[in-house]
Amino acid sequence: MGMKMKKQLPTPAELRRMYPIDEESLEIKKANDEEVRKIFTGESDKFLLIIGPCSADREDAVLDYIGRLRKIYDKINDVITIVPRIYTNKPRTTGVGYKGMLHQPDPNRDPDLLKGVIAIRKLHMRAIKETGFSCADEMLYPENHAYLSDCLTYVAVGARSVEDQQHRLTASGIDVPVGMKNPTSGDLTVMLNSILAGQHDQSFIYRGWEVETMGNPLTHAILRGYVDEKGVMGSNYHYETLAKLTETYNTEHFKNPAIIIDCNHCNSGKKYLEQVRIASEILHYMKVSKGIRGIVKGLMIESYIEDGSQKATDGVYGKSITDPCLGWEKTEEMLYSIAEELREIRAMKAQGK
Repeated sequence: MGMKMKKQLPTPAELRRMYPIDEESLEIKKANDEEVRKIFTGESDKFLLIIGPCSADREDAVLDYIGRLRKIYDKINDVITIVPRIYTNKPRTTGVGYKGMLHQPDPNRDPDLLKGVIAIRKLHMRAIKETGFSCADEMLYPENHAYLSDCLTYVAVGARSVEDQQHRLTASGIDVPVGMKNPTSGDLTVMLNSILAGQHDQSFIYRGWEVETMGNPLTHAILRGYVDEKGVMGSNYHYETLAKLTETYNTEHFKNPAIIIDCNHCNSGKKYLEQVRIASEILHYMKVSKGIRGIVKGLMIESYIEDGSQKATDGVYGKSITDPCLGWEKTEEMLYSIAEELREIRAMKAQGK
């Protein structure tokens, strides 16, 4: 077999015993989970922002960024719920390049997955304890989800993973919202099938066990744009797409119909500054359409301390080493602007508009 067995990693249960989350943090997560759950069930009209770096490359800068979010959040949490992005796994189209903190806790050193699973657990635990935020991560490897499941309030399944059976079935056993991105082709049917699979009970093999799940009624759609057959990026957040998807959701009787708009990736054409405009457009659609207002539950935004991106060897603190991100000053301005527009929308609803 052309595979070298390097070292055996601890099981999720073993890692949790080695690095246990304290009761206070568990209570914080429980409260955060409930607040986000109510957004997806429609019990709350608050708007969800899943915001943070494209990938969590270093613990100090990520925690610094989340601490800054916390200060703003206390001023806008009447209309907004924030779940920071701490994405510790980075999908690579060709399998080459930086794969995230799980693989390389230090981006400038060789991969070490034992150190990686420890590093990502400690980072998520620190985020809860030090900022009161339980965060979002991408489920790149379904068998690894249990390393972090007691820390996360939101889980995303990426565009390259959404067609995979194991991702769909694992999502059905997760007890927090799971967002299914449309595939890179843009085929919304694939995404909708993934949502249905995640919402239904399932039986399958997971980490060597035969398991049964109850289904996850909070599984939902994430629109992130697409790449056409000529390799050209296109967006799918526009009014017509949202109206059609709203109609399909209601026709097919999904549980808790919900859409999150990814403001970056192909929707922005990888032009990170466009995220500000896209967010404003979505809020405008919500003002003019009650249907869109009811089904669009939030936005994904890629943001960090410094604008843009860099090579890992450049060493600029708080600047993305993967996709370009919106810098802090622009992020802060955008968050206050979003909050003001949401207050206007709430006032419209109160007037029956």
